Amino acid sequence: MRASSWARWGPAGPDSTGLSVRDLIAEATAGILQRPARSLLTALGTVLGVGAFVAVLGLTATAAAQIDARFSVLSATEVGIEDVSAGTDDVVGTAFPPDADARLAALNGVRAAGVHWSVQLPADVRLSTSLATDAGAEQPSVTAATPGALEAAGARLREGRLFDAYHEENASEVALIGQGVADRLGITTLENRPTVFLGTRPFTVMGILGGVDRKTETFLSVVLPRSTAQQAWGLPKEGVWMIVSTELGAASQIAHGAAHALRPDHPEYFSVVPPPDPKELRGDVSTDLSQLFLVLAGVSLLIGGVGIANTTLVAVLERTGEIGLRRSLGARAHHITGQFLAESGALGTLGGLVGTSLGAVTVLGVALNREWTPVLHPGVVAAAPLIGLATGLMAGLYPSWRASRVEPAEALRR
Repeated sequence: MRASSWARWGPAGPDSTGLSVRDLIAEATAGILQRPARSLLTALGTVLGVGAFVAVLGLTATAAAQIDARFSVLSATEVGIEDVSAGTDDVVGTAFPPDADARLAALNGVRAAGVHWSVQLPADVRLSTSLATDAGAEQPSVTAATPGALEAAGARLREGRLFDAYHEENASEVALIGQGVADRLGITTLENRPTVFLGTRPFTVMGILGGVDRKTETFLSVVLPRSTAQQAWGLPKEGVWMIVSTELGAASQIAHGAAHALRPDHPEYFSVVPPPDPKELRGDVSTDLSQLFLVLAGVSLLIGGVGIANTTLVAVLERTGEIGLRRSLGARAHHITGQFLAESGALGTLGGLVGTSLGAVTVLGVALNREWTPVLHPGVVAAAPLIGLATGLMAGLYPSWRASRVEPAEALRR
């Protein structure tokens, strides 16, 4: 107990109403070091709270940056081209030439391009693995596509292989099916060369798609070579599209010249959809993530503050005799309040500094593990220790007020 520094503030002393900053720091330090284990556990609440605050905001910013980049790359490298020649007298079937894939693939900046459309099946056609088709089954979603369309969509295989130019040229009766369709039909392997039926037409399953980067709803059901679908059910009157995958930064240029590359004589037969600007969507996603994780960080800080308040209040109850002795030596109520506020504020600041370091290390570790670019705003790092200080001060308000209400005579009787 440090009674010496309070003795010179006795009732007869000239400094009975004052407490220097130096002495306040000394008393707060003595109070913290008097029970180091408890002080560390008290600061641990703020360490966890501030650490979670820094880590959550840092991971939110990092994840948002990755989402932003993902949206940018996918949307900025895709061009859609629609055949709008329906009703034109000199066009039979589709305006896309037979070599449409090759024409666009020859353009500088194009990675892959291909034609696709949704096949309009007769009402009685169902998908099955045998001719005994379940009449109650839903009509399948079937897409006709060229090999270039699969490449442009970024098709990924779980098993098997994609069809190629040979299957397209020979109208081979082969099919690709999505993972969901394979599970529904009970197809778990391609070793036994499974066959699916669309009505009475058999198609050998040559690949199971595990996913696609673009047009998920189009390419994850049943996909047939364009020539095969055309031979079986003909060309659609409308809804024929071409998907183009470009190099980053080349989409606008490709969109500008694609129609002329396809049909120099009639570019008006096509409607070219340039890459959209996903800025608003990215902003909404980033905002939602920030708000969600900010609430979680606030809850973490609240838990840390409650921990400091609880431990400080217990310390006040345990140190009642010490407080009474100091009051009897001349310490005023605001001196006692200042001492306990200084202790809780110091513990909060210490927890804030350690928590900031741990939070920054967490962000860096997660980013390195995921091969992301870590993003941590300098303002968050600078504000986090101050938030720890504020948390400690707010948590210590009630305990310090409670300590200042202790009467010397009553405390010394305990």
